[in-house]
Amino acid sequence: MEYRRLGNSGLIVSALSLGTMQFGEGMNMGRLGQAETTEQIKFVLDRGINFIDTADVYSRGESETLIGQALKDLGVREEIVLATKVRLPMDDDNFNRSGSTRVNIMRGVESSLKRLQTDYIDLYQVHGWDSNTPLEETVRTLDDLVRQGKVRHIGLSNYMSWQAAVALNLQRELNLEPFITAQMYYSLVGRDLENDFMQFCEYTGMGILVWSPLAGGFLSGKYPRDGKPEDGTRYAEAGQFVMFEHDRAHDVTDVLREVGNRHDASPARVALAWTMSRPAVTSVIIGARKLEHLDDNIKAADLKLTPEDFEAINKVSDPGTPYPKWMVLQLDQAEDPRPKILEPERFADGGPWEDLRKGPQV
Repeated sequence: MEYRRLGNSGLIVSALSLGTMQFGEGMNMGRLGQAETTEQIKFVLDRGINFIDTADVYSRGESETLIGQALKDLGVREEIVLATKVRLPMDDDNFNRSGSTRVNIMRGVESSLKRLQTDYIDLYQVHGWDSNTPLEETVRTLDDLVRQGKVRHIGLSNYMSWQAAVALNLQRELNLEPFITAQMYYSLVGRDLENDFMQFCEYTGMGILVWSPLAGGFLSGKYPRDGKPEDGTRYAEAGQFVMFEHDRAHDVTDVLREVGNRHDASPARVALAWTMSRPAVTSVIIGARKLEHLDDNIKAADLKLTPEDFEAINKVSDPGTPYPKWMVLQLDQAEDPRPKILEPERFADGGPWEDLRKGPQV
């Protein structure tokens, strides 16, 4: 297993982490009970994963409850880095049981601590931007939790880059604990993060935690181009978890199979290895209902893709470059002579620039 720093912190986490939406009855994502939860956590720990990610909203607290009992039974709380989240509704009727308000965050952290049977959370994440709550209220409350010792570090999830930038600037201005990670969707059929958020994280040092790197299981390559998915698969039971264009996505899985055949690896393993290699990525969150699928995913940490593999994967999955990014790159790489002097190795073969205004070449 490969290990990396958790964003802008000194904490060390595995490059693959265990996602936990499959634990509990309420998410239609696996419905695994206590025995299966405990088994999976032991399984990943034995294979070098030390990072577990959950959320209060996963099966409305049941995932946290199952994880807490598993950690207690295994006696491994101090061996793992434990992350959870707050912000999404935990009650259908009480509107104050939602959002990034002081009331909801304070209540949420106490509830999560109780369910997880721990007195601290290593990474406490805001599950999404809250347009109804002043940002200062949110970041001051999170800072209080760190000062109280209930939370070690804080992160954000599902923010736009301008929102994350405003939050970091406000935390710096007020001398508050900063967000160190961003948990974001990213996959070979959803590369929007590259438009500007990934560069934002590279610039600030914020680490990306990737959720749904297999696009809700689609990149496992199990789903036929024509016809319905097999019964019992996540895609069949939960439907399309994230948005993507199907024909293009099937082109991607075709290449993943070709690359996988060269390495005796599954398409899923190839997709995960590609994702782990991307800039600013701290950890890629994986989750499965069956141990054999989990084991296959974990083996992505040992898969070494070749330059030819990367070229084929990048070509078929390239979504094009939107404005203003193509203009930024054009000005910075093509029209400014300084990069050629400061980084001559990047331009030895003519340079990385091509006219990105045209989008992907057909």
